[in-house]
Amino acid sequence: MRASSVALAAAWLTAGPASAVAQAPAPTGPATPARCITLEDFAKATVGEFPTDWKPRKDAGKSVYKVVEEKGFRFLRAASRGLGIQAAKQVEWDLGAYPILAWSWRPREFPRGADERDSGTNDSALAVYLLVPYSRITGPKAVKYIWSAKAPVGTHLNSNYGLTQVLVLRAGDPGRDDWVEERANALADYKKYFGESETPTPAGIAVLTDADDTKSSAQGDYANFRACRG
Repeated sequence: MRASSVALAAAWLTAGPASAVAQAPAPTGPATPARCITLEDFAKATVGEFPTDWKPRKDAGKSVYKVVEEKGFRFLRAASRGLGIQAAKQVEWDLGAYPILAWSWRPREFPRGADERDSGTNDSALAVYLLVPYSRITGPKAVKYIWSAKAPVGTHLNSNYGLTQVLVLRAGDPGRDDWVEERANALADYKKYFGESETPTPAGIAVLTDADDTKSSAQGDYANFRACRG
């Protein structure tokens, strides 16, 4: 996406009901902190619809993302045709205690000719964001993890005037339709790429499957978002 399109307006995140706070389940025995807390598993979402506790950056995004069920497992499916619209969930958690952002994803269609290193072809089949509050005008800061068609794993990019720091976690077609479990140290990446020492409180998570720059189509699936201990 172009830098101007990547800005996630603060109003988009903060409008509506008060934010949810992800909490560890109450212990039934001696107090033992949970290894992971659930940020979103889509278990209660309605199949065939845009998830109600998420927000699209633009209303057209509701046509891009919908909940799908396969063999009793629910997840978010994204299918973009010439669009580049994020969807986000407002959720806070203790990033210091749970610094690892974990999720599952699988690409279904890479946008034709996409390469995130070129602003003219900056589209991705899959992208996951950690969102941190910053400004009502420019939107939040974000660490964006992508599954790229061409950019090598480990490639670091930035957009939105440096407010979005991008890291390629996966590259290329896996050649199969299996889910891939991902774990990223979101706190370490945030501090590294923004040059900050303090631990922020996240504003939420977001996803993006886009094909606006390449004027093509892209598809991908997302599931089982968690925050985990290191």
